[in-house]
Amino acid sequence: MRSTTCMSLLLLTLVLNAGFAIANDAQITKPLEMSLKHQAQEAKKQARIEKRKANESIKKVDINNASLGELKTLPGISDADAAKIIAGRPYGSKAWLVTNKILDMGSYQAIRHLIAANQPYKDAANNAELFDKKK
Repeated sequence: MRSTTCMSLLLLTLVLNAGFAIANDAQITKPLEMSLKHQAQEAKKQARIEKRKANESIKKVDINNASLGELKTLPGISDADAAKIIAGRPYGSKAWLVTNKILDMGSYQAIRHLIAANQPYKDAANNAELFDKKK
C-alpha cells in the first residue's frame, strides 16, 4: 500500500511540475512574441519615416511657375505637354492637370510625386480671384 501511495505522490508531483513548466513556458514566450510584434511595428514606422524624408528631399517642380525646360525634365512630359501645362496656368492644385484635361491619368500618376502647384498668395481669397479672372 505504501509503494502505491508513493507512486501516486510521485505521479502527482510530475503532473504538477509539467503543468508549471507549460505555464512558465507560456509566460516566457508571450512577452517574446509581443516584443517581436513591437519590433516589426517599429521597423514599419521607421520605413515610413525614411520614405517621407526621401520624398521631402526631392525638389518638386512647381507647375504654376516652372519654365518649359523644367517641365520637360519630368518623366513622360513632351514639348507639347509642357506647352499645354504653361498655357493652362494657374492651377489651384496639381490634380487640375487631369480635371482640366491637360494630362491623362497615366501621365499624371507618373509625375504626381514630383510636382507641386504652389499658390502665388498666402490669402485664399486673392488666389480665388486669380482663378476667377482666368475663366
